[in-house]
Amino acid sequence: MRFLCDMGVSRKVSAWLRDQGHECIHLGEEGLARLPNGEIFSKAVAEDRIILTFDLDFGEIAAMAGDCRTSVMVFRLQNTRAPHVIDRLAVALEKASEPLLKGAIVTVEEARLRIRELPMRGK
Repeated sequence: MRFLCDMGVSRKVSAWLRDQGHECIHLGEEGLARLPNGEIFSKAVAEDRIILTFDLDFGEIAAMAGDCRTSVMVFRLQNTRAPHVIDRLAVALEKASEPLLKGAIVTVEEARLRIRELPMRGK
């Protein structure tokens, strides 16, 4: 899978994903720390990447994007330390890989995942 990590996501998460065989970039690694959310989403669309973020705005952007099927994984965690995020991410990838590849908004919480397939028209 191809991922784009937003600034709120630790670079350790990016490194872990690469160690797992995924292609992953972090906005900070590319000098794009101040890129507006809309441009981040456009970058993910253009590069066919799944956005990893703590920012709830990306779920809304994806939901409003019509036929665009760029996936977003939103972390809603109390513990935002990299090891915990990685643990929850591993579970999410195990359970939600197929929807992520097709287009989905996956919300990762402490004890559950919520998966909403895209596009979301009429839902």
